[in-house]
Amino acid sequence: MSEVRMSAELRTEFGKGAARRTRRAGKVPAVLYGHGEDPRHIALPARELGLALRSGANVLLRVELIGGTELAVPKDIQRDPLRRTVDHVDLLLVRRGEKIAVEVPLTLTGEAPTTTLVDQQQMTLSVEAEATSIPPGFEISVEGLDVGRSVTAGEVVLPAGVTLLADSELVIVQGLASPTAAEIEAAVEGEPAEAAAEGAAAAASGEGSGAGSSGEGA
Repeated sequence: MSEVRMSAELRTEFGKGAARRTRRAGKVPAVLYGHGEDPRHIALPARELGLALRSGANVLLRVELIGGTELAVPKDIQRDPLRRTVDHVDLLLVRRGEKIAVEVPLTLTGEAPTTTLVDQQQMTLSVEAEATSIPPGFEISVEGLDVGRSVTAGEVVLPAGVTLLADSELVIVQGLASPTAAEIEAAVEGEPAEAAAEGAAAAASGEGSGAGSSGEGA
């Protein structure tokens, strides 16, 4: 888990107008909370924060304030819907050795059979880990994943010190039957797959009847 040092300023103005002024100054409004302390409203440098968050939402921030340094992890990140820049962030205070609940990203590895359509149903996994040792991610192998087979949360191998919080039966990824050519064509044309299958069957039946009639007429 990466740890990033970042200078912060206390904010004394609040509201939408104050937040806009903070952003125009190249900073991001943030709230630092936890451990029973009163929330502190701070401003963080936008560029440095954006770079830190690219390494993952579970980055550990060493926030430097007048009077001391705090360790915190991002818990809620609000972004501009168009530019995707960070508009606001809530930071949870943590201590070394303390365990917290986090969502860890899941990445698929390996190759499933060509007859299997891989359906990833969960993008993150809820676990409890030490605040300063949060895993950057978990890899889920789909090598040889057959149709009807699934991988559940309980099958994910967790490192020492990490505890699963999600239901062990939660399906992470599932193997589905790959669509047929007729189903793909129907989906492209906007026709329900069932109708396409019925149409194909009817066409085959019609071709067979026509061939028989032609033979009788000859």
